[in-house]
Amino acid sequence: MLIVPERLIADLITAEAAYEAVEAVFAAMARGDARNFPVVREALGHADALYGFKSGFDRAGQALGLKSGGYWPGNMAKGLTNHQSTVVLFDPDTGQPSALVGGNLLTALRTAAASAVAIKRLARKDAKVLGMIGAGHQATFQLRAAAKAHPFERVVGWNLHPEMLPKLAAVADEIGLPFEAVTLDQLGQQADVIITITSSFAPILKRAQVRPGTHLSCMGTDTVGKQEVESGLVAAANLFTDEVAQSTTLGECQHAITEGLINEADIMPIGAVINGDHQGRSSDDEITLFDGTGVGLQDLAVAAMAVERAKAAGVALEFEM
Repeated sequence: MLIVPERLIADLITAEAAYEAVEAVFAAMARGDARNFPVVREALGHADALYGFKSGFDRAGQALGLKSGGYWPGNMAKGLTNHQSTVVLFDPDTGQPSALVGGNLLTALRTAAASAVAIKRLARKDAKVLGMIGAGHQATFQLRAAAKAHPFERVVGWNLHPEMLPKLAAVADEIGLPFEAVTLDQLGQQADVIITITSSFAPILKRAQVRPGTHLSCMGTDTVGKQEVESGLVAAANLFTDEVAQSTTLGECQHAITEGLINEADIMPIGAVINGDHQGRSSDDEITLFDGTGVGLQDLAVAAMAVERAKAAGVALEFEM
């Protein structure tokens, strides 16, 4: 059994590599060659932690396994990341465990890669301004990945706690993009592409604040009850997602479904666009929205790539079972 510890991941997986892995698995899902299994997510009743499993099998990529982990809100005070996860891979031919992979950085990279795939496929070609709603740890990965996927000219940002925005501004400066802190109204007026990456349980962005032709990548809603944009905005958009089943039950589309504003048939897997089975954006005036719920197959894809690269570099740790 191979072990690829967290400390090695940064040297093995780049944003570009994560993009490649995530795009391929989205395409496999849309073809029916890969399947996610039901998500398990529970409150532990200890340390205020949420804990769960995401699993699946990618027949095309021969990746079978699960990601185990969750959210421990007290970790930062201990010098640890609040989000903790580990990926376990199995041999699909025998069921034997084949690899144990640190999943913290991989989770951040694959989440940002999913948003970047959607931006590349759905944003207007002439989009110039990127709007960022949220300024936490994941937002920095989102910004970097979006800038690699599309040639933005500047970035505008808003966060509930504005004192966190300088961290995002520093990343924008690092990649050579001007950054401005703005109000939500100003963000909607200026941004051609908007990424929402918060942990909100109440809508932040309203339909009236978003211009025609905007693309939104909504990346923060991955749990029942969470919501980043109002249901009317979801209903007004051409909708895409990583997985329809999760989008309707725990993703950004859950509320519009419950309110009867949209149907499941209104939501298209992004893999259908990648495979050429759906045109994606149909006009420069329509609003497109990608509901990034986060699927286990994304984790397996980037973890499998990390294992192969670790083996090639001779840095994977090997143990007898």
